[in-house]
Amino acid sequence: MSLARHVDPDSIIQNLRSLHIKDASKKHMHSNGGTSHITPYSTRYASKQEISKFEIPKHGAPADAVHQMLKDELDLDGRPNLNLASFVGTYMETHAEQLMFENISKNMSDADEYPAMMAMHARCVSIIANLWGASKSEKAIGSATTGSSEAIHLGGLAMKRRWQEKRKEQNKSTDKPNIIMGANAQVALEKFARYFEVEARILPVSEKSNFRLDPELVKENIDENTIGVFVILGSTYTGHYEPVEEISAILDWYETETGIDIPIHVDAASGGFVAPFTHAGAGKHGKTKWNFELPRVKSINTSGHKFGLVYAGVGWIIWRDEKFLPKHLVFELHYLGGTEESYTLNFSRPGAQVIAQYYNLIHLGFSGYRSIMENCMANARLLSKSLEATGWYTCVSDIHRKEGVHALAEGEVNFQGSDDETSSDYNAGLPVVAFRFSDEFKKEFPHIKQENISNLLRAKQYIIPNYPLPPNEDKIEILRVVVRESMSFDLLDRLISDICITTQNLIDSDTQDLSVLARGRHNTVEKEHGTVGTQHNMGQGKGGRRPLSEGVYRAVC
Repeated sequence: MSLARHVDPDSIIQNLRSLHIKDASKKHMHSNGGTSHITPYSTRYASKQEISKFEIPKHGAPADAVHQMLKDELDLDGRPNLNLASFVGTYMETHAEQLMFENISKNMSDADEYPAMMAMHARCVSIIANLWGASKSEKAIGSATTGSSEAIHLGGLAMKRRWQEKRKEQNKSTDKPNIIMGANAQVALEKFARYFEVEARILPVSEKSNFRLDPELVKENIDENTIGVFVILGSTYTGHYEPVEEISAILDWYETETGIDIPIHVDAASGGFVAPFTHAGAGKHGKTKWNFELPRVKSINTSGHKFGLVYAGVGWIIWRDEKFLPKHLVFELHYLGGTEESYTLNFSRPGAQVIAQYYNLIHLGFSGYRSIMENCMANARLLSKSLEATGWYTCVSDIHRKEGVHALAEGEVNFQGSDDETSSDYNAGLPVVAFRFSDEFKKEFPHIKQENISNLLRAKQYIIPNYPLPPNEDKIEILRVVVRESMSFDLLDRLISDICITTQNLIDSDTQDLSVLARGRHNTVEKEHGTVGTQHNMGQGKGGRRPLSEGVYRAVC
């Protein structure tokens, strides 16, 4: 949630009154009451009075008029299905939407009031734990969360407390806990470290490491104060899976050498609902381990509202066994006549998304999820190959390249493919296409800025961000498309065509014509009083108070 500053409504409204619209309104007659009207546009809000923005109005307004005014303002938003920047789902089937609407008022904190909903919650935990290789000899435990951010904080806090308990038993200091993550980590991981007072050892990524956590650097940076390692199953930058199994082997070796047991928390915000269903799995034709099959993995989180195919508002965290969730972190709540155990950062939260998650799991089943995920991967491969075939673009992501091939030789074009191929024939990863101008294109057209592609595509209602890779590689800017369930073949065909047309139009334009695209954007009053930053010259957006090398990277999720 972005921070916002208080706005002085009096000063802003006073300034608004000097605008020409106020003068124009004096020429028209209106009823001050606004309660008797023919249509929403015949009320005082049509031209005489603006909707209150920064303080509650003295008098209310007709429901249909307020609905219409807000609807008209919201029409300025982009189309969710064309928001190709986001991993968060924007489509659900009608029956799922109906279930959500019918249960929209149910609160997850009222366990005793809604036992059927809580039973569905328990079933979801069990189903997801089984998907992730939970052992029958252990008692997996977990919970729904508001998203992966909360889940990551819960997983990290459990690791910190277990580390503290062990250190106290050994009469050792608990003053300097640290946690390992790659510089490609989503901001929620660094938020955990800052909020819960843990040193974040953020390791640089490189092209050599496929822009993901480098196992060799993990080996060099762990010590007795390391509470755990965050390993990401699906980088938000390029879609690469981090090598959980390889990092697990390093930690096994380290324990053998030192006796120090360092756990892994897998941030599978996106990959948790992709890897279990695709033929590729986490790599090596589905044979690479990443989940509870590895004893070193103690907890995993995912976002139900990403590739779990639910609307925004639900995540999941599972521990392989209840012993890895310290008892003193679990609260026994006596509320509204019932008793429940709780380990969350929130109390009241919507239950409809949990019901929708259960609907998807039962309705789609394993084969349904596999079909959807394989379709997403196939469309992502098609987009990747099409972009590289133009010669204008190079893909930084590599799910369209054969297993083990991470880059093409100079001048090589990848057209390989067959009707019966699956994701297992290619590198494992998320259905994400991260691409940039090719070196040849930049040499031939140095005056064309990559962010202009993003800006011009936005005029066609596509949202495709352009931003730098993490620190150490931030001289490289990428455009990124997340291929979700709702990316149909027809839409994909149109997208490829629009990217090519937009690029060709830029090639055909002279330098002077392109200068207009570099001008600053108009910001609303609300935006100016919201998150503030200084301008930078990399990627899009307002910038920040600190240089990119020192800032927290959110990427786009």
